[in-house]
Amino acid sequence: MRPGFQFSTRFRVRYSEIDGQKIVFNSRYLEYADVTLGEFWRWADLGDIGPDWLDAEFNVVSARVDYRKPFAFDDMVEGFARVERVGTSSMTMRIELCHADTGELHTEIEMVSVHVDLETRKSKPIPENVRGRLAGLGG
Repeated sequence: MRPGFQFSTRFRVRYSEIDGQKIVFNSRYLEYADVTLGEFWRWADLGDIGPDWLDAEFNVVSARVDYRKPFAFDDMVEGFARVERVGTSSMTMRIELCHADTGELHTEIEMVSVHVDLETRKSKPIPENVRGRLAGLGG
């Protein structure tokens, strides 16, 4: 486990994800973040909160990717995720993609999502019971 993280998942770089330089194409790193976050939310298992969570909608409004070292075909990636910050109507997720065999950090990703009302398409406050649970998923 990586310091500051309670969760990780592993997956392998597929041939279709590399480019002409034989490294992972840059847009794929956000897909890797999505895979990691999908598994993170499954692990977090917040369904017991009920409708305040199950009916919640979050839209990504910002994503920052810091590339440190590329992954290559057949590398095993370990994706780490945590809730970095919970605001009134937004949350910031931190994803670190490391080489699963060496532990070396390859990519840092920060994603900000806003809790939205689907009818108005405007942000709305995250319910307090959800905020508390989200805060507990940090490092």
